[in-house]
Parts: sequence; C-alpha cells; structure tokens
Amino acid sequence: MSKVEVNEIDKQSGSTLTIGGSGTTVQLGTGASQTGFGREGSVNWQTGSIKTTTFTAANGEGYFVDTSSGGVTVNLPAGTAGAIVAFADYTRTFGTNQLTISPNGSNKIGGIAADAFLDVDGQSATFVFVDATEGWINVQETQTSQIGNAFIQASGGTESTSGNCKIHTFTGPGTFTVAKIACVAANNVVSHLVIAGGGAGGTPTGSGGSGGGGAGGFREVKSPTTPYTASPLDGYSCAPNRVTVTATAFPITVGGGGAAPSPGPGGACGAGNSGNPSTFSTVTSAGGGGGGGKDSAGCGDNGVAGGSGGGARYGPRTAGAGNTPPVSPAQGQNGGASPSQTRSAAGGGGAGAVGSNGAPGSGYPTGSQPGGDGGDGVTSEITASPVSYSGGGGGGRYAGTNGAGGTGGGGTAGNPGTNGTDNTGGGGGGGSYPASGTSGAGGSGIVVIRYKFQ
Repeated sequence: MSKVEVNEIDKQSGSTLTIGGSGTTVQLGTGASQTGFGREGSVNWQTGSIKTTTFTAANGEGYFVDTSSGGVTVNLPAGTAGAIVAFADYTRTFGTNQLTISPNGSNKIGGIAADAFLDVDGQSATFVFVDATEGWINVQETQTSQIGNAFIQASGGTESTSGNCKIHTFTGPGTFTVAKIACVAANNVVSHLVIAGGGAGGTPTGSGGSGGGGAGGFREVKSPTTPYTASPLDGYSCAPNRVTVTATAFPITVGGGGAAPSPGPGGACGAGNSGNPSTFSTVTSAGGGGGGGKDSAGCGDNGVAGGSGGGARYGPRTAGAGNTPPVSPAQGQNGGASPSQTRSAAGGGGAGAVGSNGAPGSGYPTGSQPGGDGGDGVTSEITASPVSYSGGGGGGRYAGTNGAGGTGGGGTAGNPGTNGTDNTGGGGGGGSYPASGTSGAGGSGIVVIRYKFQ
C-alpha cells in the first residue's frame, strides 16, 4: 500500500476535482475531522441500537426511540456550530409516552434554555446547533400518520385485553371512538355483543301468580380475526349483522331493565314494564317483554312481546312473542303460556329457550300449581371468560314452588320476585300467591366490542 503526503490537492484544469473512482468509498481516517464540506442536514441512523431508556446523543447520529413502555429522555451533546442530531418515534407511541430532549449545560433549544418534547405519535425531528443565541434549531419535522395501520386504534368504555385482542365493555351510555382503522380490511370487522334490558315481572295479584319478564334481546357477531368461544347465536354468517368500523365516533346505548310495577290490581294494565333497547352502530337489540299481571281493565294479562317475550299470568293466557322485531339469528325466544284451570304463571323467554308454561294443578284451588321457569340464556366468552346472558324471569306459583330464573341473570319468582341481574339483560321474576310484594325488575343490558389490536 502506497502513501501520499501533501499539504494541498488542486485540480489541473476545469472546475471539478474528483477523488476516488466509481464504486470507491472515500473515508476519513480514525480521529480525523473535516471542515469546509458543510452538511446537508443528514445523520447516520443508528438502526442497530433502538433506545428505550435515558441516553446521550452524539453529533451526526439519528436515533429510533421506543416509548411503548414509558417516556424516555435524551441528553443532547455539547453544542458546536453545525452539530446535528435526529430522533424518530420507533413504536408511534410518543403521544402516550413522550420523548424529552434535554440540552447540554447552558445550551438552548429554539432560543430557550429548557427541555423540548416530541409528543405526537409517529413524530420525528432533526436538530442543528447554530449558535449560542438560538442553540439547537429544529430544521425538519415529520409525522408518519400516513403509514398503514395493520390494526384498529380505538377508545371508549372499560378497556381490557386478551391476547392480541382489545375489549371495550359498556355498562352504560358511552362512545366507541375509532381513531385509526386497519389497512387490512378484515381487521376492521369487529366482534360485538349487544344485549338489551330485561322486562319486569307482571303486577302481583291476590288471586294467583304473575308472569316472569322476558330477557333483553341478545345479538352477537364474532369476527374471524378475534378468536374466542362465541354463543350459538353468533350471527357472522349473516352479512347485515357485521359492523365494519370507520374512523369515527360510535354512540353506545345500553338499555335499562324494565321497572317493577306497583303491586295489586289497578292502573291501565298489569303487565310488567318492558326493558329498553341497546344499540351499537347498525345493531339494535330489543328490550325484553314484561310478564303478564292482573289489572282492573283486564288488558295486561298476557305476556308482552320483546327481545324475548314475557310469560303470561295465571290462565288461560297467552305468551309474549320473542324475537320482536324479527332478526336472524333470533335475538330471543317466546315466553310461556298459562293453560286453563291453573293459577300459576309462566316464565319469561330467554335467548336460548322459551319460558316454561304455568303448571296446571289438580284439585283447584288447593292442588300444587308451581310457576313456570324462565327460559335459559346463552353463554359467550367475548369478555375473555364465559358469561351467561339474557335469561328469562320465573313465573309466580299458586302453590308449590316458584318458577326459577333462567341461566343468564333471570330473576326467580316470589313474594317479592327477584330482579334480573344487571348487565346481563335478565328478566325479572314474577310475583307469587298470595301477593304481598312486588315482582322483580328487569336487569340492565351491556355492549361489548372486541377486535385485534396487535
């Protein structure tokens, strides 16, 4: 290897001086420095050293900073004219956990002797030290908001995670806000569970049992991208049930359960109050129908139609129809009816089964006439654990046992009847003979949204 030692290299002619041939790397020796070439705002990006904790930057280097686990502080090098450093958001989490940029000693950033901050997701910035007056100046700043998001970014309700899925649970009114949609179209179809409020049991009477309240409507869609065990009523195969989100705010309505009616005959109608609907986007679940009860006008004896139908009071009376209004898969089942010659009442319908009829007795009025059980609900693991929803309320007895509430929050009939369980859409239990208390109120509904977030 030959060595040339000169104090100056100049061109022989023309205006261009070429050093090195095609494909040759021209490199300064170790410890050497250059002057006169200037700098065009470029840095050497340190791709092999992602920063996750406090560090000190070096002149001429750019750093990718990961703040997914918490904020990070970078200490700038001593300011010399022409020094340059740059930083970029490695995980696009500066908006949650910021990068703090701390100047060296009395150096300034943008004319101020204080820390600077990068606090926007996807933000990157390049700083050049100019002089003692202004110090480090941000000469280039970008935000990579245009990058493709493989997954949804959203907020609202009570948030939790299960594996690669995020879960938003609403037990009251709220807003599901989608900040960014996924560039993979399938990931924009979210799983959801929408359950309405359950109906109340019918007005207790002095002559026999009153019907159990119907469960709140149950509607579920399980997206193939969000693995979990769904209920048998998963409606994904029916395309209109699917919700493909956009970057917007989705108001959430969670229906309250039907209020328990006043005891004793009287008033316009003796049927229990129906539950209230729950909604998410284009999906609405209907409130459960109230159970039948005695009244002075004779118009509230039958079960009321709803998401699941209410059970009839003592017979002969008819059941409330479930799946009203109709959707596919059915959001609920019919309540039970009461045959003739019985003083027992029927159970309300559940999402998975019809309410049981009031039992005809022998030797009326002294024979055993138990109330009908509420229809069972169904179980979903959308919240990451198995939970039963939308059980019907039990019907009141004349003699014998009171009707039990269906699995999924249905209330048991009695004196008084028990309420349906809140946030399950369970129907309230009916009142039993002899009337001395109220029937049960319906349980409130719930809305759950689940999607892949990583």
